[in-house]
Amino acid sequence: MNTDWMRLGKCKDMDPAVFFPSDGVGVLVAQRVCAKCIVRSPCLEYALVNKISEGVWGGASERQRKRLLGQRRRQSTSSAHPTSSERPTVPVRTAAPVGS
Repeated sequence: MNTDWMRLGKCKDMDPAVFFPSDGVGVLVAQRVCAKCIVRSPCLEYALVNKISEGVWGGASERQRKRLLGQRRRQSTSSAHPTSSERPTVPVRTAAPVGS
């Protein structure tokens, strides 16, 4: 995965500890930085693809990324298993009427 976007991040010259907070207040501080960043989307995607479990990436906390990954798994599973309305219909054989 291309990481050229990293050099454009608002975080590039900041203390990495800001993005690896130990509490909810720290998460909010990091998210405020990310909210104004032009590479927020590729940053989040990088963390999701690489299953990075620590820190704030692309404005998403560890818990938020875990939730996003779960949603992606459910979506890929549901698209692999079509619902009854998406399944191809198979003609049902019926018995010929009596006396025909």
